[in-house]
Amino acid sequence: MTAILGISAFYHDSAAALVVDGRIVAAAQEERFTRNKHDHEFPVHAIQYCLEEAGLEPKDLDYVGFYDKPFLKFERLLETYLAYAPVGFRSFLKAMPLWLHQKLHLPREMRKGLRSLSPSGESYAKRYVFTEHHESHAASAFFPSPFDEAAILTLDGVGEWATASFGYGRGNRITLTHELHFPHSLGLLYSAFTYFCGFRVNSGEYKLMGLAPYGQPRYTDLILDKLLDLKEDGSFRLDMAYFNYCQGLTMTSEKFHRLFGGPPRQPEGPLTEREMDLAASIQKVTEEVMLRAARHLHEQTGMKNLVMAGGVALNCVGNGRILREGPFDDLWIQPAAGDAGGALGVALFIWHQLLDQERTVPGHVYQDLQQGSLLGPTFGPEAVQSFLDGIGARYRDFASDEALSEAVADLMVDEKVIGWMQGRMEFGPRALGSRSILGDARSRAMQSVMNLKIKFRESFRPFAPAVLRERVADYFEMEPGQDSPYMLLVAPVQESRRVPVDGNGAANRGTSETPVSGLDLLKQHRSEVPAITHVDYSARVQTVDAERHGRYYQLIKAFERKTGCPVIINTSFNVRGEPIVRSPEEAYRCFMATNMDVLVMDRFVLIKDEQPDAREIDRDAYLAQFALD
Repeated sequence: MTAILGISAFYHDSAAALVVDGRIVAAAQEERFTRNKHDHEFPVHAIQYCLEEAGLEPKDLDYVGFYDKPFLKFERLLETYLAYAPVGFRSFLKAMPLWLHQKLHLPREMRKGLRSLSPSGESYAKRYVFTEHHESHAASAFFPSPFDEAAILTLDGVGEWATASFGYGRGNRITLTHELHFPHSLGLLYSAFTYFCGFRVNSGEYKLMGLAPYGQPRYTDLILDKLLDLKEDGSFRLDMAYFNYCQGLTMTSEKFHRLFGGPPRQPEGPLTEREMDLAASIQKVTEEVMLRAARHLHEQTGMKNLVMAGGVALNCVGNGRILREGPFDDLWIQPAAGDAGGALGVALFIWHQLLDQERTVPGHVYQDLQQGSLLGPTFGPEAVQSFLDGIGARYRDFASDEALSEAVADLMVDEKVIGWMQGRMEFGPRALGSRSILGDARSRAMQSVMNLKIKFRESFRPFAPAVLRERVADYFEMEPGQDSPYMLLVAPVQESRRVPVDGNGAANRGTSETPVSGLDLLKQHRSEVPAITHVDYSARVQTVDAERHGRYYQLIKAFERKTGCPVIINTSFNVRGEPIVRSPEEAYRCFMATNMDVLVMDRFVLIKDEQPDAREIDRDAYLAQFALD
């Protein structure tokens, strides 16, 4: 037996992954245990979970891998500060203590962390392996994919020097042939606009993507003319006079602010037309860069399949365009595409590339090696019932999956909001039906109710549909039976399911003298499934199948039998700023502190109004635990 632990840590989204004889045994982000969103500390809790899942101690490990090379990253940091000196001295002083005391001593830090997890007193004493950051991304994209060979594209903020890379994978090896280097970065460009529009960098980029359809891409030409020199192959150079991330503590410079009409929006301040138009513009530019890079990669490799990773690969609108408009036959994206996935990438890199172990793929896109990304902790019926009895909760215990699905589907038909906790927790930022909040996608009120009364977040943010895979083409412009289990592709809602909108943007109202724009677009009823249809008729689709999703599939199937509709809302089980829930205790607390109506954990169903302490939860205190994202 060969056991390999992969670790990502010390920047954001720390995580651990365990691979045993080539099989992914477990993977989890540290934030799910500490309840600190995007936790960057050494992932001691995630490592402990992974080891317990396999029944191992640190001494039983054969290799420990880290997802990037700290000395290369430190070299980039020093060279950048020297290039801008004396400007940036404050930033330099802030960064250096952490590097000198921790980040340059990673073997020591890993030994210390692993020693704390050694009940026998014997700790790990073997080899540490460091891969380059984009090598880890590439490995995480190719090795779990369903392809024997594929082109590889990685896009993010920055690793050591690389901000993007491409190459190919064949069999049990990956080869990266080209890189784009810091400071020229698509991820950092997108983050600069995230910052300027008042959202949190490394957290709010998905908000910018969700805001984009409310605006017009009025600034696209200005961005392409002033900020970057974009080439046909998708490479580019940024004009660094507009940015401040090399030398300062902010993303944008005064020159950037003058170009776009004033200072950045204050966090939580009013959203104006400027922010919406900026979001639309940078999203359009980002999609163009992604498409050009994909086309060039196809020309260079001649391969029919593409795999992707890196934070930019979470831009599911761009991904959808690559699949629909790009030259590749098929696309697979690592579900934990950001830094967390680097932990899995380095572990798989060690197994396949360092140890030269064979890689066998099923050869079908529905059968990747990621196991639905359901790689986290699970809590069985005994654990759930013990918790519920311990707190005096009132619940119904359903003896069969069929009875459970029928009962919960009835509640959804009545427009109840369901907290749904089943099986192993998801690895990656998306809730995929194990730690989800569910609702009726046909409801006109459900998006607003979920955003404002359940998630306590901005009203404009869209919700994703979960659809039976066999019926995906009935509702979305996708191939019949097309697979999208990881919610990483955006597709248009089928024309046949849309509600006509008149020239002024008014839906179902005949004519309107006042054009509808901005956040007023939220008031429109745009399709048969309005709760998941974004204002541009798009949706971030998750396909659900019986093989991977079990009870989740059965629930949607029961809902379809009752309503004829195979589509429901799926959003993550948390409130704004909170990591997705992991345990029964966390699920119950979130349920009781929000306006959720029903909680389903394993086979047990709880109705909010029946709980003895239904009015005793201090909602404000609960929400105050989590910093706004």
